[in-house]
Amino acid sequence: MTETDTRKVAFGVVLLAISTVLIFGPGTLGVAVPVVAIAAGSLGLAAGALLVGTSDPGRPV
Repeated sequence: MTETDTRKVAFGVVLLAISTVLIFGPGTLGVAVPVVAIAAGSLGLAAGALLVGTSDPGRPV
């Protein structure tokens, strides 16, 4: 049985949550979303998904 890197999972989940709020938060408040915030949120979602996906020592799918 392999051990999952919990730090990677935790940091990835936090990054996913922050990026989601960065993208969808201003839209729900009715505030215009700057393009820079959308770009940063998209990169954050990609990085968070990568961290969570590669947290196992085995080969990622």
